[in-house]
Amino acid sequence: MDIQGNGYISIGQLADQYLGKKAPVRKATDGKVSKSISFQDVLQQKALAGSGSLKFSKHAMGRLADRNIELSDAQLERLESGTKKAEQKGIRDSLVIVDQLAFIVNVPNQTVVTAMDSTDTEENIFTNINGAVII
Repeated sequence: MDIQGNGYISIGQLADQYLGKKAPVRKATDGKVSKSISFQDVLQQKALAGSGSLKFSKHAMGRLADRNIELSDAQLERLESGTKKAEQKGIRDSLVIVDQLAFIVNVPNQTVVTAMDSTDTEENIFTNINGAVII
């Protein structure tokens, strides 16, 4: 919907469209009723959406299954912690080592790209990373 005749939509309309949340009805000081959503509401929703846990790529899921690797809740928490530390240091593609398991994580996308255990890392060569975190 064009609110000003210039082809642009309002932030509230955009938030409704992409966040799927109906804007609350608010009464303006002049007595008119308008639908709007506060900037704080949009910011909180975006922050919650971005605070999800790590994702595992199809390739990583296949590697975990092929190598019979099962992560405990504690190991998964440590992997997430290592990814957060890598993010704080500005690492984009990180090797995260948890116990005897090695994971390559694309930090900006919060995605585990591949996984291996100590028996698969006999050459101890990891490529296409720009940082490592040992937890």
